[in-house]
This record gives sequence, structure tokens and C-alpha cells, in this order.
Amino acid sequence: MQPIFVLVHSPSVGPSTWRPVAEQLTAAGYQVRVPSLLRIGADAPPFWPRIANAVRDDLRQVPADNPVTLVAHSNAGLFLPTIRSALDQPVSRSIFVDAALPARTGPTPVASSELLEFLRPMAVNGRLPRWTDWWDEADVAPMFSDPVVRQAVIEEQPTLPLSYYEQHIPVPDGWDDHPCSYLLFCPPYHDVAAEARERGWRVAHLPGAHLHQIVDPVGTARHLVELATRI
Repeated sequence: MQPIFVLVHSPSVGPSTWRPVAEQLTAAGYQVRVPSLLRIGADAPPFWPRIANAVRDDLRQVPADNPVTLVAHSNAGLFLPTIRSALDQPVSRSIFVDAALPARTGPTPVASSELLEFLRPMAVNGRLPRWTDWWDEADVAPMFSDPVVRQAVIEEQPTLPLSYYEQHIPVPDGWDDHPCSYLLFCPPYHDVAAEARERGWRVAHLPGAHLHQIVDPVGTARHLVELATRI
């Protein structure tokens, strides 16, 4: 039975960041799900159970014996262990795409102390601006090659509460007892990819900016298939 690709977007953005890749995988004959996490910041913490439940609910119509390949982008990587624990379906592989890694043991902070120092002055009544509004245009523009795609990605971004970035995510023991791999896009994640390699994971590199999956969905889909099918 062929695993279903489950493309999990960063809660800082939205599902449109995965839709071009989903279209490529579907055209290649794969089943794909792109759960939406856009509502997870609407209530008070903890947020991680709602993220895991949103993915589980999206797979409600998938038979419990159908394996899935979890694919997480950016800080969605921190939630893969709890997502895996919440699913009825077996997880055949996990792929981290320019993503943060869960701690080897113990709870994982969503944000470093340096990032929290950067974010706290931005918060208004406990909520942050949209992710792309954190940065200068010179930083944002290279992540987009299509103005229509850029508008779709930017408009659907949530304004997450600061408390989302202050949370710690549990890491269930033994969550990585299946093949895990890493797809690197941009230089800020070089050290993370190096850690993935130290963990014994397969690592691939597709050079680009942090949202390269919307710039090169064909190349991204090809790498995901290779990482998901190679022994």
C-alpha cells in the first residue's frame, strides 16, 4: 500500500505554501493531504495538542492501516513527534524540509531566547504581526517568484499569539524509530541539516530561500519522492 504524503505547513504561514508541491505529487500519482493549521492560534495555549488533532482530523477518512509519510516545513518540524503519536495510521517516514528539529530528549522550545527577545516588542495585546511582516522587503522578496502566489501566502498568514512561540513541545520517547530524513533549502538551516546528518538521517540539498517549495515545486516534489522511497 502506497503511503500518503501528509504535507504539514508551518503554523506561522498557511497551507498554500504546500499546495504547488501537492499538485505535483498528485499529478505523479501519489495521494496527498495538506491539513490546515490556520485556526490553532485562536484560543489559549497549549497549542501543540490542537496541531496534532488538526492533522489527525484531516486524515479521518484515511483507513487506519494506510501508512503515511509526514512532511513538515519550518517550525512544523517541532510537532512531528506529537503528530505521529496522535495518528491512527502508521507513519512510514518523516521528512523535515528546511525545518526545526525536535530535541533528542525532553520538551522542545518553539523559539530560542534570542528569537523571543526579537518578537516580544512586536506583540500588541499579546498577538504578533504576520510572519512576513517581521522582516524587511529585501528579506521577503527573494522567497517569492510569482506575485499571485506571494499574495495568497501573505494574505492567509495568521497573527499568532506570542504565547505560541513561548510554548514547549513534548517529545514522546521512541518517536524516531522509523526512517527520518532532511531536505535543506537555505543557509540558516545548514547547522540543523548537519544535526540531522549526525542523527544518521539521509540529508538532501535543494538550494533556495526558506519558501523554496513554492518557487520550485517540481524539484521539491522530486526530492520528497526520492527521500520517501529510497531504502
